[in-house]
Amino acid sequence: MTVKAKEVLDGKFWIVEDEGVRVGTLSVAEDKFMFSGSDGTRFYDNENQLKKRFGKDMLWAKLNITETNVKDNLEIHGFPTSTRPFNSMYDVKRKLPLFTKSEKSKSLYCAGYYIIHFDKGWVKSFCPKLITVERYETRGPFKTEIEMRQELSRANTK
Repeated sequence: MTVKAKEVLDGKFWIVEDEGVRVGTLSVAEDKFMFSGSDGTRFYDNENQLKKRFGKDMLWAKLNITETNVKDNLEIHGFPTSTRPFNSMYDVKRKLPLFTKSEKSKSLYCAGYYIIHFDKGWVKSFCPKLITVERYETRGPFKTEIEMRQELSRANTK
């Protein structure tokens, strides 16, 4: 049995596979690991707990959390961003941290995690466009993915 974590977002999100078959996802927020699979969601405080869960055969390339990974996180006003932010600002009226993705861009994005209510239900979103947040019912911003998932769970139960 060979378990492998394929990195999707640098130092933040992985797809976990067991001999090429996807068994779940792994994410990290505030130095805690969250594994979501067919048997639910579980939280782990450190890498050793993950090794106990998946065995020592798991390929851990780029899975270590280091101080440089934490410092390299891109953020605006305490909220994470998906890319290097330009023209950062804070909309005081709507309490939204805003940025553009390039120096000359006119499209504004909202930093942080959100849940957005579309016709088919609530969905999660990371750094959505401001126009999407204006057009649809939203909740956020949240500083971590875990906070956003908790609110998404509450919204879906109502």
